Amino acid sequence: MKYLIAAILLYAICAQASDSYLYKVTLVQAAPGKLTELIDLYKARSAAFQKAGDEAPFWMRHSQGDHWDLMLLFPIGSYSDYYRPDRVQKRSQAEDSMATTLEKIRDDIAWQEDLFAAGPPLADLRGAFAAGSFFHVEMFEAMPGKFSDLLRERQMENAYAKALKEPENFIFVRDQGAAWSMFTIGVFRNLKHYAESADVSPKDQAAAAKAAGFEATSEIGPYLRRFIRSHHDTLAVAVK
Repeated sequence: MKYLIAAILLYAICAQASDSYLYKVTLVQAAPGKLTELIDLYKARSAAFQKAGDEAPFWMRHSQGDHWDLMLLFPIGSYSDYYRPDRVQKRSQAEDSMATTLEKIRDDIAWQEDLFAAGPPLADLRGAFAAGSFFHVEMFEAMPGKFSDLLRERQMENAYAKALKEPENFIFVRDQGAAWSMFTIGVFRNLKHYAESADVSPKDQAAAAKAAGFEATSEIGPYLRRFIRSHHDTLAVAVK
């Protein structure tokens, strides 16, 4: 039954994307006064692991909202590919060569949370991150028995955004790790781009909400809350 449920979840996310891709997601809160140093250390780590054959990570820095300082998304693709013996060996060699850096990273972290999640195709995410530098992250824990409803609601909000010609959210579905059922990332050029939704007329918002399956624009938030036991919002910026 456990594996059947996992297969159903992965099938569900494939419905909102042409393909699913596995990511390791790491949230970290830096030790006091260590954020800048931690960013530099992660940059060094990223360079070493790319030489070992790993994809470059996506990452962002908290601006306001949740308590984490950095979100890093490490592209994996699939477990079978990521843990292929030759890749494991190269990764192990990279770890050995930068043992001091990895130890410093551990020392600079006050809190960490990890999650493996199925998400959008790598090329789609790379294109969005290349064009955008401001992010809206929403993380959800579904109520028992409400996962499918929550996923459908996220897809409805994407239909709403698409009708208004706004960026759609990238949807990530938990496979294992932290307690989050799923999370979404909206990618925007900047803060001004993110705020442009406020300029949409109420009439257009109402029409888009109806077309997406909501009773009214004002019902989008209450409808979402039927399916969640917790919900964290974060605004973040690109790490330069």
